[in-house]
Amino acid sequence: MKEKLEQLLYFGLGSALMAKEKIEKAGESTKGLREESDRKAREFFGQAVAKGSEEREQLKGSIKELLKEAIEELGLATRADMDELREELARLRRGES
Repeated sequence: MKEKLEQLLYFGLGSALMAKEKIEKAGESTKGLREESDRKAREFFGQAVAKGSEEREQLKGSIKELLKEAIEELGLATRADMDELREELARLRRGES
């Protein structure tokens, strides 16, 4: 009878330790999956930000080009034109030709 109780105790202790090991392995596996998921999420976020920034620059360039075309079509003065006129006016006021 003593042997049976001893075996039962060892069985319970062994089962508990085996369960503990399996739980620890599952926890490590889950941790690895979570870290991989976090890494992939950060990578995706970085790629999305880079793509958005790139698209923004392309859009900005397209808008500038459209504005230049509209200014030319409407015959509007540009900053360079205005600066040139200011310089010419200043020369005329100084009496230069």
